[in-house]
Amino acid sequence: KGKSHLTIVVFGHVDSGKPTTTGHLIYKGGGVDKRTIEKFQKEAEELGKGSFCYAWVLDKLKVERERGIPIDIALMKFETPKYFVTAIDAPGHRDFIKNMITGTSQADAAVLIVASGTGEFEA
Repeated sequence: KGKSHLTIVVFGHVDSGKPTTTGHLIYKGGGVDKRTIEKFQKEAEELGKGSFCYAWVLDKLKVERERGIPIDIALMKFETPKYFVTAIDAPGHRDFIKNMITGTSQADAAVLIVASGTGEFEA
């Protein structure tokens, strides 16, 4: 029996950690090797953004890396023992809502990332 294809979109408010979470998921799922993560870690540290190494799995544009926010949807394909997975990281900044809608309309499933640090969004 062949593997099923699963498209997952990750979305949420800007600065909630979407690209970092998605990049880490892709790494843990085998879509990116440790050497690549180490390369991104080094490059990110050189720019004073060491915590962004997993985000750079998806944030390919220079402007995205410099600003620290995704501008367009980013796609990454990887394979698990059960699925062919396409992960979509949708931008969360209000200036890029059209791009977020494009990403979410293509998904089979969605993951909403909500920042939970003190001072973030609690009532």
